[in-house]
Amino acid sequence: MSTQAAFAAALLDVRLPCPEGLCSANGADPASRFAVYRNNVQSSLINALADSYPVVTQLVGIEFFHAMAAIFIQNQPPLSPLLSGYGEGLATFIEAFEPASSVPYLADVARLERLRTLAYHAADVPPVRPEQITAALAAPHTLDELQIEFHPSLQLFDSAYAVVAIWAAHQQDATLAGIDVNLAQHALVLRNGLEVEVFALERNARDFIRDLIDGRSLLSAAEHSSPFDLSQTLALLISRNVITHLHNNKVSP
Repeated sequence: MSTQAAFAAALLDVRLPCPEGLCSANGADPASRFAVYRNNVQSSLINALADSYPVVTQLVGIEFFHAMAAIFIQNQPPLSPLLSGYGEGLATFIEAFEPASSVPYLADVARLERLRTLAYHAADVPPVRPEQITAALAAPHTLDELQIEFHPSLQLFDSAYAVVAIWAAHQQDATLAGIDVNLAQHALVLRNGLEVEVFALERNARDFIRDLIDGRSLLSAAEHSSPFDLSQTLALLISRNVITHLHNNKVSP
């Protein structure tokens, strides 16, 4: 192992000794100086994870999260200096982390929070103007050809647990009282302006949006996913400014 690799490995694994060959300009013990530096690196990475996964942190407590994050860092060190993107594999890690098994929905809450991070950093794309959408929907003979594209921030997530309700509860009083955590939910994540929003969808509304993402026409997707409240679902998508392109013979992007 090269000196640089040994130094990097020791920074991320507190079980490793201070790398050989280090020296201090002021005569201080290199091992002590390295320990301080390593502690700062570890703390920065743990805090970055806690910032990206605030509800996960609340669910297990700061002390538990910090201990879990320290082990995660040893197993999956950052590959980029951009800490906003660090922690992609945390949900999968949590699934296999036995001490967290008493909170079975924890991994899915982590997945939801990861999608929120991705939505926040998604590219900016201007929405279709409301009058364009109104004109397209007012021509029923073209709906079987009308295709819709969504903002890059829009994501769908299916969970066997009530992840949206759990996440929402921790934006207020952080209590799960009255929530059936084992109730499956379908989540819609999007960015409206600078605000990342999370919604729970009915199964058929989720299928409708998925079909649109996959390229089905509006009419085909609506018929394939019925019954559901089409007007309400379209109103949500329009009001949140996530329709970015319309495609058919009548309407141009």
